[in-house]
Amino acid sequence: MSKIDRLLMCWWVFTGLTHMILEGYFVFSPEFFKEKTPCYLAEVWKEYSKGDSRYAARESGIVAVEGITAVLEGPASLLAAYAIATKKPYSYILQVAISLGQLYGTAVYFITSYLDGDDFAASLYYYYAYYIIANSFWVVIPTLVVIRCWKKTCAAFQIQDQKKTKIR
Repeated sequence: MSKIDRLLMCWWVFTGLTHMILEGYFVFSPEFFKEKTPCYLAEVWKEYSKGDSRYAARESGIVAVEGITAVLEGPASLLAAYAIATKKPYSYILQVAISLGQLYGTAVYFITSYLDGDDFAASLYYYYAYYIIANSFWVVIPTLVVIRCWKKTCAAFQIQDQKKTKIR
């Protein structure tokens, strides 16, 4: 297995567990911000809300995006890791589908913030650390995955077309 495939498997496991556990907790624990709890995940979301207070307010657009991400993209990401490991033929199309979903969700996340005034952080530090940098991974990596899968898919079709030409 190539080094890139091993790195992608790590990415898909990381992102899948992040979506399912961390974002799933946010979606399915509506009182996380009000409760005084020793639960680590509640504290993570309280901290993250300093970078985007829409989480503390449980803004409906945020809950919807995170819900889709947790329920659909999380398990699909783990399936992508499995597909890469077992060299399943659907690996590339699955990675493209998940990556496009991540890019769409991130675009909705940033655009809704912009349209609502982009003033949801407690300070510039939290804005850049949590809102910009932490979310940039879900722009950069899915974009690179889409480009890679596009190239691999095009190459496979090119090889198939060359084989058909030789047979005729």
